[in-house]
Amino acid sequence: MTLRRLLGIELPIIQAPMAGVQGSALAAAVSNAGGLGSLPCAMLSLEALQAELAALRANTDRPFNVNFFCHRPPTHSAQREAAWRAALQPYYREFGIDAAAIPVGPGRSPFSAEAADVLEAFEPAVVSFHFGLPAPELVARVKRWGAKILSTATTVDEARWLEAHGADAVIAQGLEAGGHRGLFLSDDLSTQVGTFALLPQVAKAVRVPVIAAGGVADAAGVAAALSLGAVAAQVGTAYLLCPEATTSAVHRAALKSEAARTTAITNLFTGRPARAIVNRFVRERGPIGASVPEFPLATGAVAPLRACAERQGSGDFSPLWAGQNASGCREVPAAALTLALAGARGGPGAASGGG
Repeated sequence: MTLRRLLGIELPIIQAPMAGVQGSALAAAVSNAGGLGSLPCAMLSLEALQAELAALRANTDRPFNVNFFCHRPPTHSAQREAAWRAALQPYYREFGIDAAAIPVGPGRSPFSAEAADVLEAFEPAVVSFHFGLPAPELVARVKRWGAKILSTATTVDEARWLEAHGADAVIAQGLEAGGHRGLFLSDDLSTQVGTFALLPQVAKAVRVPVIAAGGVADAAGVAAALSLGAVAAQVGTAYLLCPEATTSAVHRAALKSEAARTTAITNLFTGRPARAIVNRFVRERGPIGASVPEFPLATGAVAPLRACAERQGSGDFSPLWAGQNASGCREVPAAALTLALAGARGGPGAASGGG
């Protein structure tokens, strides 16, 4: 199936949805260049979602992707929250923060009927999910307006599950990828393998098209993914220095430094495993903490530490999301980077992809 037929795009490049470091501007720029721009929606209120979708419609007439999480909302545990805040107490004292004044908040919300109500007025061409798929009735509702559904698999078993439950294409996410692991059938991180080990296994195991994600940072990486059976590559980290991204100053500085060469999968920032540049917080606490509250409840207790440190120009407590290959990060417009990632395909209209 060609990319044009599957997603309506010309170039085999999908910009990864990256909550907290981008909005509609990056997505529109990538879509206008012939790739598939993506809008991360898990941290948006319904009002903000509507505003961002309106901005996308105003700035591109090309297909774009909207991305949601579909985790189960956690049950708040006062005991676990208290243990987590006790573990952070030395840092609170350092910054003069009153732990009792920090609210407990969800941080990220799963896809809902209310979100589908907002989407339906815009009918985006592609809707993608992380952590599995939403309830069957929501999947059916999205498909009714003709949208293609993508979701992330970190194992062959997850890819088969997604195909069986309605995904039109599977994103094979390798261990190298920045941000949250898309795992949903198991919490066992030992099941995670590299992109170029996972990709051909998934391509062989499912009939739907497969998209490669993780460690792809340049045209050679995209070509390698296509040669191993992918119809496109999903690229995230490489876009973080683009002017259209909202990446913070401390995050940009880290990406341009030697620190970007050392990343770790950590649950400290949100409660779920995600790959980030190793900073003071990760080094001192260790990347995986047993007392960390369930996703996404861990975020609230860390947020004031992040805010205080960033006001001092430090990323010591910031989630510096990045994949293992930051070599493709370039301070160039997103359209130029999209064309460069596509290699010798020229400009929009020059290629249709395949698979």
